[in-house]
Amino acid sequence: MDAGVGAGTIVGLLADPARLKVVAALALGAGTLEEVAEVSGLPIKDVALAARRLARAGLVHRDGHALALLTDRFAAAARSAAEQAPPPERLSEDPAEDAVLSAFLREGRLVSVPAQHSKRRIVLDHLVRVFEPGVRYPEREVNALLRAWHPDVAALRRHLVDEGLLTRAAGVYWRSGGHVDV
Repeated sequence: MDAGVGAGTIVGLLADPARLKVVAALALGAGTLEEVAEVSGLPIKDVALAARRLARAGLVHRDGHALALLTDRFAAAARSAAEQAPPPERLSEDPAEDAVLSAFLREGRLVSVPAQHSKRRIVLDHLVRVFEPGVRYPEREVNALLRAWHPDVAALRRHLVDEGLLTRAAGVYWRSGGHVDV
């Protein structure tokens, strides 16, 4: 195979336990079939078969019993996969807000509450959008909605109330601020 080994091909090759052990042994410094067999605990026959397959794919250079892992192929595949990946979904039309939200949200979850007030306000304005204006929510429902974002629902509730985004009275909450999509 040529120098352009794809990330999917690499993952497929490394899904085989013997080939994975061979690559690991080579990465740790083994340089011959015998050394790989000793480090990996594999029979020399299995090492030779795995090395042959890895060499055909362009990940290992084989010269007789000498082996060398072509690590640049792994890096090139990773770069290529990253270039082909779709851009992350924008969380805000405003580039500055999008940068803040992207820094604190991963896969729909809040990874941490920003310490800086201006950043925390952007995140809270984003979170409060799960609450419909004009709807009253009991505290347990507020907790359930906020738990989808972050486990510390008490801190989020407090921040939302302190920022005037939610109002609380007698255990009932309602949205009282923030951006409203129309």
